[in-house]
Amino acid sequence: MKNRKGSEFAGLSVAIVTPFRDGAVDYARLREQIEFQIAAGTGCLVPVGTTGESPTLTHDEHERVISEVIQIAAGRCKVMAGTGSNSTAEALRLTSRAAREGADATLQVAPYYNKPTQEGFYQHFKAVAEAVDIPVCVYNIPGRTGKNIEPETIFRLAELPGITMVKEATGSLDQCSQVLTTTDLTVLSGDDSLTLPMLSVGAEGVVSVVGNIVPEDMLAMVRRFLDGDAAGAMELHYRLFGLCREMLGLATNPIPLKAAMRILGRDTGELRLPMTPLEGPAEAQLLETLKSYGLVGEAVEA
Repeated sequence: MKNRKGSEFAGLSVAIVTPFRDGAVDYARLREQIEFQIAAGTGCLVPVGTTGESPTLTHDEHERVISEVIQIAAGRCKVMAGTGSNSTAEALRLTSRAAREGADATLQVAPYYNKPTQEGFYQHFKAVAEAVDIPVCVYNIPGRTGKNIEPETIFRLAELPGITMVKEATGSLDQCSQVLTTTDLTVLSGDDSLTLPMLSVGAEGVVSVVGNIVPEDMLAMVRRFLDGDAAGAMELHYRLFGLCREMLGLATNPIPLKAAMRILGRDTGELRLPMTPLEGPAEAQLLETLKSYGLVGEAVEA
C-alpha cells in the first residue's frame, strides 16, 4: 500500500450531531456526546458537517460549536472541522478561524447549489489549502451538492501539499479506485454501508454517521480489516449493515439518527427546520431495527 498523505486520519472519524434544546445549541449535551466518543476510542470528531446540520447554524453558532469541540476534546482525539461553503470567501473565513482555534484538519464540502465547473472546484479548494496550515479533506458528495468532483480534478488537487484526504461519498467504487490509483491521498468512506467495500480497494477509514450510536462496532470493523482480519470485518459489516441503511434510508440524514439518539436517551432529537422529525411507520421501523441490534435493551438496562 502507498504511503499516503493524511494517513494519520485513518480509522474512525464520527460526524457528530449538533444537539438542540428549545431551539438553541445544547452545549451540555454536546459535551456528553464528545466524552462518549472519546471513551469509545473514536480517533477524530467531525463537527458541523451535514450530520451536524451546518446549513441551519448561524455563523456564530458554527464557530462556537467548533471551538467547544476542540476545547472539550483537548487533544484526546483529533478534530476535523466542517468549514466548507459554496462561497469561497466564507469557506476561507470559517477555515481560518477553525485553524486558529486549534482544529487538526478541515472537512471541505464541494460547493453546492452554484455547481462550479471542474476548474472552479480546483480553484476553490486550492484557495482554501493555500490559506491555512492544517490538512484539507475534500468532501465529494454529488447527491447533495448536485455535481461530482471528477477524478481528474482530484488528481490535480492531490498535487497541492495541503490537500491530504478525500471523503468519498459518490457511491462509486470505481471512482474510489481511480482516486486511490492516481493519487497519494487518504480516502475515507462517506457512506457507512460502503465502508468495508471501500477498505477492500484501499480506503483507510470512514467519516461515520452510525458511529454516533455504535462507535465501538464501527471502529472494530475498520481495525479488523486494517489488521488483516477480513473475515472478522465482514462479520461486523453484515451486523452493522441494517443499522447503516436505516440511518440513511428512512429519511434524510440526520433525521433518523436524531430519532435513534432520542430513543436511546442520548439526545433530545430536536431538529431545525426545514428538517422535520421522523414519524409514524418510519419511527416504528427504526425502533424495530434498534431492538434487533440490541441497543434498546442495553439503553433500558442502563
